[in-house]
Amino acid sequence: MDSKQLIKLYEDIKTITNKMVTAAENGKWDELIQLERQCRRLTDELIHNESQISLSHELQQKKIRIIHQVLNDDAQIRSITEPWMEKLQDMLHTNKRKRHLQQAYESSSIY
Repeated sequence: MDSKQLIKLYEDIKTITNKMVTAAENGKWDELIQLERQCRRLTDELIHNESQISLSHELQQKKIRIIHQVLNDDAQIRSITEPWMEKLQDMLHTNKRKRHLQQAYESSSIY
C-alpha cells in the first residue's frame, strides 16, 4: 500500500461515516449496523497498514482534515443513537422489573 492508497482508505472511511449519519438520522438501524461493520473492516485495514507508510506534508494535512470530518460524523451519530439507546435500556429495565413483580406475585399466589 502506498500513501495515495492510504489516503483513499481514509476517504472511504469518511464516506461510510457520512452514510452512517444519514442512516441514523433516518432511523435505519440495520443499515447503520451494516455500515459500522464496513467501517470497522476498513479501520482494521488502516491500522494494519498505516505505520508502514510515510505521508508528505500535503497528504498529512489531508489526512487530518478527513479525521476531523470522521470525528464530526461520529459525534453526530452518537447524538442520535445515545438517546435512543438510553430509551431502549429504560424499556428493558422496566420490562425486567415487571417480570420480577409478576414472578413475585405469582409465587405468593401459590400459597
